[in-house]
Amino acid sequence: MNTALSLKGIRKSFDGVVVLDNAEFSGHSGEVHALLGENGAGKSSLMNVAAGLYAPEAGSINIDGEAASLSGPSEARTRGIGMVHQHFKLVMPFTVAENILLANQRSHYRSGIKDISAAIEKQSAELGFSIHPSRRVNTLTLAEQQQAEIVKVLVGRAKILILDEPTAVLTDAEAERLLTTIQRLAKAGTAVVLITHKLHEVKRYADAVTIMRRGKTVATLDPSTATAAELTQLTVGETETLSIRVQHAPSQIRLNVGALTCARADGSTALQQATFFVRAGEIYGIAGVSGNGQAELAEALMGAREPTGGEIWIEDLGDVAHAPMTNARTAAVAVVPADRYAYALAGGLSIADNFAVGDVGSGRYGRLGRLDRAAIHRDTAKAVADYDIQGVRSVKQKAALLSGGNAQKLVIAREFSRRPSVVVAHSPSRGLDAGACSAVHQRLLYARDRGAAVVLISEDLDEVLSLSDRIGVMTRGRIVAEFTRPADRQAIGRAMVDHA
Repeated sequence: MNTALSLKGIRKSFDGVVVLDNAEFSGHSGEVHALLGENGAGKSSLMNVAAGLYAPEAGSINIDGEAASLSGPSEARTRGIGMVHQHFKLVMPFTVAENILLANQRSHYRSGIKDISAAIEKQSAELGFSIHPSRRVNTLTLAEQQQAEIVKVLVGRAKILILDEPTAVLTDAEAERLLTTIQRLAKAGTAVVLITHKLHEVKRYADAVTIMRRGKTVATLDPSTATAAELTQLTVGETETLSIRVQHAPSQIRLNVGALTCARADGSTALQQATFFVRAGEIYGIAGVSGNGQAELAEALMGAREPTGGEIWIEDLGDVAHAPMTNARTAAVAVVPADRYAYALAGGLSIADNFAVGDVGSGRYGRLGRLDRAAIHRDTAKAVADYDIQGVRSVKQKAALLSGGNAQKLVIAREFSRRPSVVVAHSPSRGLDAGACSAVHQRLLYARDRGAAVVLISEDLDEVLSLSDRIGVMTRGRIVAEFTRPADRQAIGRAMVDHA
């Protein structure tokens, strides 16, 4: 069988953080080769190297048996590699034909559109797709957008098709149709790389599976003979139970989420009656693979997304699911969002303004228009010292000048300065170095030990395991399993993939 794509000894790092460490992969023409691993295992990064998006710091790339040094995505496409990313690369107001023409340029627009439209119709008919070249992308369903992306790379004569979590946004029926089509493509001679976290997809549709963990290639197996237990163990690592730490006596429930339902921007269901509770003095960790409703849950708890059903009950405040979160934020709830600059900080404002904004409405610093700037600067300077926020020349400097870790410390300093009774933290250590991660984790533990109910939503299973007193696994918008510390890593891993 012809080796279509081979990567050996691949190393890649970003800002000193190694994301690929001597990683390897070998895919053949005529097969569906699954690339399996947890979030952050390096799957997408490795295939981004193959697609020319990332330049490796070490290692070799071979395409059809020939050494390749890819200068970028354009050269990768020329060499027959087409990648469909998890987040589609489509221009929404453009038609399908215009989008595909952008990636497969012709010398003249009018004749090019005619040529591309014919190619789209031919390719769609062969694949059983129903997209029309003249339809605008913003009128397509997510499944149809996925089809447009696949047609785009195949019109470019891709011989190696890389699909990054292609079923993450599809219904079960849509996913089955797509994966059956992918199998048919492989049987016709295409080398297909299927990046996934779903065991049933690997077992049912893949001819081979390579497993990655923490940037390294762990094993390559035949999925028809490997058991689900073996694949799970290789994916999440050896069974690991954490040492038992001092447990708080059962306390009152501070946060109760009941049958919470939320929709995504496109109208599809993100949360399906998600239900859990958190006691005072407890960290409740929510584990799961990206795209299973965690982001929407975090936004609902933070007041950034209004639920379509269910309740968010907070002690002393009642149900706040459909109420403005201003009072809850001032009185009880601290939030640490995943995207600090989108939801937590105004980069163009000063460090002092960002620190004080949460208390302006409470009157702590006087009335709007007559704020006590001296008090704001004094409190901000104290927080900078207490929370070890580095890189601060003056509290008047813009928050955008802070590094990621120090910006996160500023968010936590502001949120925790009011002694919250409920803390919602979504991927609080994302993108931070080890020192900043440790500082953030210590603050979450400190809030718990002071009696706060802490919700930790993270795709980093190590983070969830190390901090949580109880763990809920979220899949398809629901809590499908719960575990009490000390928790079995493999059991959590099975819950994450068995329900996917």
